Amino acid sequence: MTIRRPSRSRWGATLVIGLGVLLAGGGCSKGRTGSPIGSGAELPDQEVTDFVLTETDQGRPQWTLYARYAATYQAKNLVVSRDIRVDFFDDKGARSSELTANSGEIQQQTRDMTARGNVVLQTTEGTRMTTEELHFSNDRQRITSDRLVHVDRAGDVLEGIGFESDPNLHHFEFRTQVHATVSGRPGTLPAPRKARK
Repeated sequence: MTIRRPSRSRWGATLVIGLGVLLAGGGCSKGRTGSPIGSGAELPDQEVTDFVLTETDQGRPQWTLYARYAATYQAKNLVVSRDIRVDFFDDKGARSSELTANSGEIQQQTRDMTARGNVVLQTTEGTRMTTEELHFSNDRQRITSDRLVHVDRAGDVLEGIGFESDPNLHHFEFRTQVHATVSGRPGTLPAPRKARK
């Protein structure tokens, strides 16, 4: 099950209609047996297993999200998912990084995402980032975290709080409490940039 949009300027209506069709289709359940948001919370409007959502820009994939389970909450414009993986793609359409997490949330209108629990972002170039919570701005194509973040490349490790980067970890910044462990090999980890104010 995949939703695609023809261009960035027309994706809003396509997402709302497409997501409704997707969740009303096969593999969905209207049964109100439980809520992934937590005990006592509202029950989902729709549920689906083996959920796939693809974001494109003029036919070129930007990212694809896979989840074993997803539930929609129409009043909140929210999709809550479990056991997620997000593949990010570069400008040429090749997969450039992979994000995994225990759970996630997707805002239906903006397509912004939040990943929680054992969050790992691994690039095809070998850089690995780990944290407990990560936010992705779809419009800006930026990932951020206010939690402790570890970035590891070929044995060199940087960690800090207040992290911002592109999904490929090419240009990243820490705001505070930056610590580095360098293996001594030149040219491995770039120095982190100070966050812009």
